[in-house]
Amino acid sequence: MLLARLLSLGPLVGLLLGLLSGCDFLRGYAEGESAVMRDFRAGSAHADAYAAIGAMRFVFDDFGGLSTDTLETNALPWKLATAALLVAGNPDAPVTPERLRRALREFGFIYPDAVLNWPGAQQPRFDKPLGVVSGMIGRELPTIRLEVSNLGCAACHAGVTYGADGHPARNVWLGLPNTSLNLDAFVAAVYQAVKRVRADPQALLAAITQLYPDTSAQELHTLRKFVWPRLVKRVAELEANGDAPLPFSNGAPGSTNGVAALKFQFHLLAAGTAASGATSIPELGQRNLRTSLLYDGVYAGKGMERFGPAPPGTAGDAARLAPIVAFFTVPTMGMPPDRAGRAIAPVADVMRFLAGYTPPPFPGPVDLARAARGRAVYAASCAQCHGRYSDDAHRPRLLSFPNRLVAQADLGTDPTRWQAIDADLLRAIARSELGKHIDAANTGGYVAPILSGLWATAPYLHNGSVPTLWHLMHPQARPARFWVGGHALDYRKLGIAGQPDAQGDWAYPAGYRPWSAPMFYDTATPGRSNRGHEREFSTLAEDDKDALLEFLKLL
Repeated sequence: MLLARLLSLGPLVGLLLGLLSGCDFLRGYAEGESAVMRDFRAGSAHADAYAAIGAMRFVFDDFGGLSTDTLETNALPWKLATAALLVAGNPDAPVTPERLRRALREFGFIYPDAVLNWPGAQQPRFDKPLGVVSGMIGRELPTIRLEVSNLGCAACHAGVTYGADGHPARNVWLGLPNTSLNLDAFVAAVYQAVKRVRADPQALLAAITQLYPDTSAQELHTLRKFVWPRLVKRVAELEANGDAPLPFSNGAPGSTNGVAALKFQFHLLAAGTAASGATSIPELGQRNLRTSLLYDGVYAGKGMERFGPAPPGTAGDAARLAPIVAFFTVPTMGMPPDRAGRAIAPVADVMRFLAGYTPPPFPGPVDLARAARGRAVYAASCAQCHGRYSDDAHRPRLLSFPNRLVAQADLGTDPTRWQAIDADLLRAIARSELGKHIDAANTGGYVAPILSGLWATAPYLHNGSVPTLWHLMHPQARPARFWVGGHALDYRKLGIAGQPDAQGDWAYPAGYRPWSAPMFYDTATPGRSNRGHEREFSTLAEDDKDALLEFLKLL
């Protein structure tokens, strides 16, 4: 998204990272603007429109990520990429918007029926997947027009909601993670599609006009003369050098590899390096109580204390962390570091919107008596790391958060993510334009996370390696492999609904049809260990674990 990792993780890799690398087809710098945000500003004469600016930016703003610079890293020519997907998938089938929607849902992209926490009375409309932002870039000499798309905040940080039965609905909640988004699969599919259709560019151009009938003659000319030849050449180069469109992996659906993406942007990712360190997309509740950002607390404001409770008054300053979040546009959107500073002001609007965020209420039944016992267990065993909550029986509020760093030796979770923050990367961050706003550090551990909306955010741990909270509390039962993507939720175990299959893998229930294409998460691969956070549950009785699960439904 824009800030994929927006306030808790690392940023995510762009769509066709490197696929157009080295393109000079615009022969000079050009930038565009999100078409939806342009129209919003043109018609925002009413007070309620100004009140919704943060939500609009969260869903539709490009934050400067539509340009010839980002087209060489993270952005992509949307019409060409999506038409190629359909033509390559079945050249005899009609090229229609509905078929495209079905194809993109397989990768975890969402076309919501409604945004349940949208602040305005009128629901937004989506002609592209939620979080895909686009606009036209161009030049006059030569005359060039091209629609370019990139990922905005909501691509990663807006998730499906769930019904009382735990099955996913077609509505979304801004601030929940998209735990099914599989960017690796999408990029690989577009790459393979371009390879399959490159022999017949006329068929591809015909599909573009079918799928997007408002495409101008100028844009078709740009695609035919400037984009397509260079794209085919780039694909041939990739074929000859490993035949892979991405230099690293994001890990799994619902995961991103922000450190590798940042190293790529700073030209620090060695060719052929199997970069690990992917992290699970977080929920965004109560980030105004954080004193540093991302799972390991790598970023803090210049001169600010990295760990410890937020000083009095700072928690109410919603825009306090905007410079750090603006920096996330470098790896998430491919923004040149010297231009990322321009995103600080619009990001501040997003931060003010998120300051009023609350997670969706748990939709299933809650045993309030058992939850009350779980509250006592939480206060005694969890609050010192995860924060102190109010005594509200139905919706406890986070009152204070310690921002406590737990060292690797004490926690025992996979160290790959924090270890990836090396001296070369820290120097590059410090020298960048936004280095004057932020301090980066290798912290040697992870900050105990805020638990807002925990019931809806499986899988768990910073790398998404545990399918349910029940498995987290029962380390000996954690599966070595499990399905993730398009999943339903188990409200008893709190997490991905499943059952052990004959191999001991956590498989989806018989007869369940996931809404996106799932994949196996293998905890034996680098960066995906499911160990850690074991000692905390070793002395808890089963009744205490059961009661704690019930309490966590309320957060």
